[in-house]
Formats: sequence, structure tokens, C-alpha cells
Amino acid sequence: MAKLFSVGFWETIARLILRNRAIIIIVILAATYVFSLQWEKMRFTYTEANLLPDEHEVNLEYNNFLKTFGDEGNLIVLGVKDSTLFTIEKLNAWNKLSDDFKPYDEVETVVSIKDLQKLSKDERKQQFNLTPFIKDSVSTREEIVKLQQELFEQYPFYDNFLFNSDSKAIRSAIYLDKSIVNTPVRKDFIVNVLIPKVEAFEATYDLDVRISGMPYIRTLNSQNIIDEISTFILAAIGVTSIIFFFFFRSTRATIISMVVVLIGVMWTFGIIGFLEYEITVLTALIPPLIIVIGIPNCIFLINKYQHEVQKHGNKAKSLQRVITKIGNATLMTNVTTASGFATFIITDSTLLKEFGIVASLSILSIFIICLFIIPIIYSYMPMPKDRHLEHLNKRWINTFVDWMERMVRQRKITIYITSLILLVTSIIGIYQINISGSLIEDMPKGKQFFKDIRFFESEFNGIMPLEIMVDTKRKKGVMKLTNLKRMNELEDLIIETPELSRPVSIVSLVKYSKQAYYNGNPKYYQLPSAQENSFILSYAKNSTTNVDLLTNFVDSTGQYARITSFMKDVGTDQMERIEEDLHEKIDKLFPEDQYNVTITGKAYMFQKGTHYLVNNLILSLSLAIVLISLFMAYMFRSFKMIIVSLIPNLLPLLITAGLMGYLGVPIKPSTILVFSIAFGISVDDTIHFLAKYRQELQANNWKIRKSVYAALRETGVSMFYTSIVLFFGFSVFIISSFGGTVALGALVSATLLFAMLANLLLLPSLLLSLERSIANKEVLKEPSFKIIPEEDKNNEI
Repeated sequence: MAKLFSVGFWETIARLILRNRAIIIIVILAATYVFSLQWEKMRFTYTEANLLPDEHEVNLEYNNFLKTFGDEGNLIVLGVKDSTLFTIEKLNAWNKLSDDFKPYDEVETVVSIKDLQKLSKDERKQQFNLTPFIKDSVSTREEIVKLQQELFEQYPFYDNFLFNSDSKAIRSAIYLDKSIVNTPVRKDFIVNVLIPKVEAFEATYDLDVRISGMPYIRTLNSQNIIDEISTFILAAIGVTSIIFFFFFRSTRATIISMVVVLIGVMWTFGIIGFLEYEITVLTALIPPLIIVIGIPNCIFLINKYQHEVQKHGNKAKSLQRVITKIGNATLMTNVTTASGFATFIITDSTLLKEFGIVASLSILSIFIICLFIIPIIYSYMPMPKDRHLEHLNKRWINTFVDWMERMVRQRKITIYITSLILLVTSIIGIYQINISGSLIEDMPKGKQFFKDIRFFESEFNGIMPLEIMVDTKRKKGVMKLTNLKRMNELEDLIIETPELSRPVSIVSLVKYSKQAYYNGNPKYYQLPSAQENSFILSYAKNSTTNVDLLTNFVDSTGQYARITSFMKDVGTDQMERIEEDLHEKIDKLFPEDQYNVTITGKAYMFQKGTHYLVNNLILSLSLAIVLISLFMAYMFRSFKMIIVSLIPNLLPLLITAGLMGYLGVPIKPSTILVFSIAFGISVDDTIHFLAKYRQELQANNWKIRKSVYAALRETGVSMFYTSIVLFFGFSVFIISSFGGTVALGALVSATLLFAMLANLLLLPSLLLSLERSIANKEVLKEPSFKIIPEEDKNNEI
């Protein structure tokens, strides 16, 4: 039996493929059909990406909050800032719009201006009563004037909740049923009910209604992800097929390659469905990635076949050599690329783990598909005509190859100085990188729902909830006056923080109760004294309506209180400052032995998740470097060769990181993927170059200089072409409306371009400079695992 991965192994593989062509094609078609059956299991994500592991402290605290108070991400808000709203017709229509949503099962409750209640004192029954500001509708201008006066001047309890007393902006709150928030039912309600009703209202009354809230944002954001998948696939096919045709000038070869990568895309969707993973903003990138990564495989295989045909005209021999000569090198490049993605599997983040699993499996699948289908298809086709082989005699690339060789021969010092300058400049830039924990930064800024987010930030200080849960460690401890005063002091800090909205809690309700006790006088909107508290509590205990208001702010045992604020989209530095200020105040007001106070909420979790991912980036990138180092060690059995091979691949990563610092591109969940992905792909060029270099060493009796120049001339063209394909292939992500996807595409493209130059200029220069210490047969002896470079890389792309 042929030794694994040896020459005999690949000759055996070639015979099996070419002797069982029909069976293999049937198996691949059957596998494609089976994978297509899995498509129906694909699910589009209906939840935010949870970047933290399930057992992370921040996650546990958030889940504890949900268990106590329920989901805090079920609020949709409708807002209007228009002076004409306060006319009889439009104000009644606005209230009716809100009422129209109340009958739907998907809606838990709706609160509009019409639903606001005045808390008033009933001295006879010694209780508080609730009466609406608007009983049914407004019918006179005087009623509207009185309503405005009461809302904007007399009742601060509602200020910044349903209206902004300064700008006169108004909003309505729609609370969805918590059980449907993370299900497809939410999307159906928003797309088929909410949006059509709002659009009809806007058209009838000429008002610009803004819509926001986490369920709405998530729905439209998910829809954008879905819409962009097909756009990316079409763009990737378009770009790569144009480049492919430019290289080969063959419609037949182009169509064959497109069929191969499309089968790969079908398998990718099948893998996602089989594993029952959700399609997220990350997994949506994998199908076009497979096209971009699969096309270079096709280029290697087809070009080698055509070169062999031109060389000796024997089709059977050509097809066999395609598999034996290209198979091993292509396997290694695909394995290293898959390794770059697979490093995400070791993270505890479900989002990254699923991305790593699907991407690495898909890359290995596209390798198998290419290796099997391309030789088999060409075996059934007639011999290539002369016009199909014309591209093998290209001349325009010679200028580029001559320039590379001239630089390596005559300008090594220039290359080293340039590399050193770039390294120092990059390190300076790296220190300027910021970390972004923004929940909405990557969302499409041109879309209306993003503009609506900015509207609510401007008028109501944000729509992303920040929650503080106070555990008094005693039943009914929340209503003790000393605890209310502590919470009030904490709320004063929140009010002083410009990035946070005015908080709502039991403290606000108690203040409102005191105002009601003093017949609605707004100057008494404050916490009661100890003496007043006993009177006010006696009124509250007699009031059934007050109990309903309490349920949102205090749990059923009276032990836990909730302080809800909303946060603007702030940077990580600002968020850390806010968190530090809050914790400092919390530690001062709430001794740990008496209270347990936690900060939580969607925005807070996302910010913590980003920090977690940054730490995992370092881990995954380190693992990728270790894996590649082990492979290089197995190839060359030399520590110095490991260093030589890593330098041209690490320098581009540092340059890209430096660019991020200078250009103000922050580290965030999308951009942290760049480094592991780019490293896994860029090292492919190093493998091809060093494999050919080792072959040349053996052919040239270990003469380093001669071997380096021969390897450079013969691999330079192929490295240039594949880098161009990858550069433009990843560039398709720039058309995305998601800022993170744009950054990912641009940064990976730039990194691969830097990596190509580093592998073509810096790598051969290092080999020449270290020739005495690495040029010995013992160091570069053949391992059992043998990479077989192409016989004539000058024509192999």
C-alpha cells in the first residue's frame, strides 16, 4: 500500500479517480442532492449574537436578570417630532395608530400619550387613583393646550419616556409578547403588520414616523444579512470569473470552474443545514468565501493540465500528472487555510465556533470537489485547442518577474530597511487602535432604521437598554426609605451622565406618589421624608392601581429592584468610563455584605463580549502560528527555517494592524477575524515558494543562490495570479452595507497584497542572507511527508 501522502499515494489516488470517473460523478451528485435536502433546516438568526460563553459571569448575571424581570428587549418605539402633531385630527390619529396594535396576540401592551395616567389622591378613601390624560379623544384646541401643559410642565414622571419636554418629540411604546421576541413570529408581525400600518399613517397624515427598538432593529438587520448573501455570491462569481477568463481566455474553463465552486456553495449551505446552525452575519460570508478560495484551486489544476498537454500532448498522462503533481501542494494550502478558520473552534463563543466549523469543513470540501471533478470533466472533453493554450505563452508578466528578481539580487538592503520602517511605523499605529463595543456600529448607516436609531439617541438619549438590578437580600427590602435613597443617589449619577437617559425605577414611582399626595404639585416630585413616607405608603397600600405600576420595577417578593436607563451608541472608552463611575458609586452606596448590585443589558453584554473576543483573537492567532510552525518544522526540520517562513506572514498582519490604528478602524467582532483568516491564506504562498525552493536545492546540489532565483522566477507568476484572485475576491465584501463586513473585506485584501510582496521580496532575501546557516542537507532533508511542486511553475498559476 502506498505510503500516506507520498508520491505513490498520489499516483494511487490518480488511478482511482480516473478509473472510476462515472462512480465518482454519481457520488458527488448524490452528495449534492443530500446536502440540498438539508437546506430547509437552515435558520436565519432571530437573536443578537451572544459573543460570550454561556458560563461567563456577565452572561450568568444577565440570565439572572431575565429570570427576575423577564426579557428587556421586547420594546418597539414609534416617534414623531412635528409641531403639527398637536392638532385635533393628527393627535387622535396618532393615538388610534397605537390602539390599533393592542388587539394583536403578538403585542403584550401598548403605551401612548392616550394611555398615560394621572396619579391623584382620594382623601375620602385614603388611596391613590389613576385617571387618563385623554379619556377617549381630544375634541377642542383647549384640551390639547391643557394636555401639553400637563405633560411638558407638570408631570416629570413621564418626561423622556413618551415625550421630550424640551424638543416636544413624542413617542409610543409597543411591548411585544416576550415569548415571540426570539422567534420568526416577531419578524412576521413587524414586516406584515407594523411597517404597513406606519407607512399608511405617514401617507395619510404627512408625518415622518421614526421606528426603533431592539426587536425592530434585529428584524431589519437580519433581513439585510439575508439580502446580502445572494449579492455576495453573485459578486464573487462575477469578479472571479472575469479574472479567470482574463487569465485563461477560455469560456469552457471558466464555466467548468464556476460549476465547481457553485457545487461547493451548495455543500456549504448543506453543512449549515445539517449542523442546524443559524445564518448569522459571519456564516453569511462563508458561501462567497468558498468561491474566492475555490477559484485558485481551479486555476492550479486547469493550468497544470493545459501546460502538460502543451508539453507532450498526452491527455491521460496530463490528467494523471495534474493529480500527482498538484494534489499534494493544493491539499497543504487548503489545510493551512482551513486551519486559519478552524482556530475559532477553540473559542467558547458559539458565534465564532460555528463560523470556524462551517468555514473549515467547506474549504476542505471545495478541495475534494476540485480535485475530483476537474480531471474527470476534462477526461470526457476533447483535447484543448491551440487557442486554449495561448495564455501559457504570456509575456506581459515577465516585466514583473524581472523586477522581483532584480530587487532580490541588488536591493536586499533596501528591502530590509523598508521592512524595518514598515514594522516600526506599524507598531506605532497599533498603539492607536481602539476597541469598539458598539452594538450598532457595523449596521448599515445608509438604511432608514439606522437613521431612526440616531433620532431616538438625539431626542431620548438612546434605545439600547442598560439595566441595574439591586438585590437588597431581604424580602420587601426595596420599599425601605433608606434603600430608596441609595437608589436615588445612584440615579442622580445616571442623570448627570450625558450618554445615558433619565432612569426609570421604583424611585420615580415613589416620587410621583409624593407629588400626587400633594395634589400634583411638580415641586414635590421627590422622595418623601420618613414621616411623609408612612402616610404615602398607607395610601399606596389601599390602591390596586399602584400595584400594577410596581410590577415593572420590583419583583413579586419586594427583594429586587430594577433601574432602567437607555444608552447612546458610545465607544468602548466612554463605556468603560461610565461603568467605572457606576461601580465606584455602587461600591460607595451599597456595601457588598448587605446588597448585591449588577449592571447588565444588551449593550453592556455586547461591549463585554467584544473584549472577550479580542482576547480570543490572540489565542486563535497564536494557535494558527503554532500549527503553521509545526508544519514548517516537519517540512524543513529547522528552527531557523520556521522563523524565516513566519516573518513574511507576520509582517503583513502587523502592517494591517498599524493601518487600522492610523485609519481609525477599531477592533470589533468583524475586524478581529481578519488576522487568523489572512494568516491562514497568506501562508499558502510561503508553502508553494519553499516547496519549489527545496526541490531546486536538490536539483542544484544545494546551491542556495541559484535555487532561490529559480524558485522565485518559477513561483512568482503563480503567487501573483492567486493573490490577485484573492485580493479582488475578498474585495467584493466592500459592497456590503455592513461596516464590519466592508472592513473585513478591505483589510483581508490589503493583508494578502502585503503578504504577496513579502513572500516575493522579503522571503527570498532572507533565504539568501541566511544561506550559510540553512544550506545543509541535514536541515533540508526530505521528510516522509513530501510536497511535490509543479515541474514548471513558470507556467503554473
